Amino acid sequence: GIGGENGGSKNCYGSAGQCTYIKVPVGTVVKEDSKVVAQLDLHGEEYVAAYGGAGGKGNRFFLDNFNRAPMTATKGEPGQKRVLYLELKTMAHAGMVGFPNAGKSSLLRAISNAKPAVAAYPFTTLNPHVGIVHYENYEQVAVADIPGLIKGAHENRGLGIAFLRHIERCRFLLYVLDLSVSEPWTQLQHLKYELEQYEEGLSKRPHAIIGNKLDLPESKKNLPLLRERVQHRVIPLSALTGENLEELLSHLKELYNEYVKTEEAQKQKPLKW
Repeated sequence: GIGGENGGSKNCYGSAGQCTYIKVPVGTVVKEDSKVVAQLDLHGEEYVAAYGGAGGKGNRFFLDNFNRAPMTATKGEPGQKRVLYLELKTMAHAGMVGFPNAGKSSLLRAISNAKPAVAAYPFTTLNPHVGIVHYENYEQVAVADIPGLIKGAHENRGLGIAFLRHIERCRFLLYVLDLSVSEPWTQLQHLKYELEQYEEGLSKRPHAIIGNKLDLPESKKNLPLLRERVQHRVIPLSALTGENLEELLSHLKELYNEYVKTEEAQKQKPLKW
């Protein structure tokens, strides 16, 4: 914090240290010695990182019946000093989780206003992208495209922990599987394992399973096999052609409504965009 000014003569008191505001994105986590001291999850939320010093006392403070013209004043106090670390974690309602080339970026472009890069090679997405899905009554659901994970991501392989941490801030998950590869259900098993190794219980959050690339012949063969091996509902679609996007959008709204209902029941304020 900024130090306070010194007091002086002629009844002058020193002013206290002025406020300095540092703007940070929503979703910023403040840490001190590896301990979380603040989470700024809402627009306009504030955290006092360090207090400014008090201003010094002017000579009038020392006026009394025995000293009618005091010459004494005090110095301003120094401001507080702290070493804090700011860590940004993407804030979104839904987080899309999948392996590289599963089609997450294409899907985000298809359902929202976001324009992440799309290419036919792995790791096209190097930073999380957030797209907004608009519904009736001005409801908006934020969906984050998390860069592709690989086996061993919890050990910081590939893009690793740098992007796993973004998933923990998402309220529910969208597992995006590539239906065109053999045994697509193994993708789901590996993704859940990586999330669970990073944070216990993370893979068990409310979620949807999306089978992408339905436009490819191999996908139509693999879809019934995938449904046989997973108990959860599978939403097959094609981000490229737009086939069956309506089912995803409808289920996404259901997940959002359940999230809002749960937050309100716990007297919490739901995340709004």
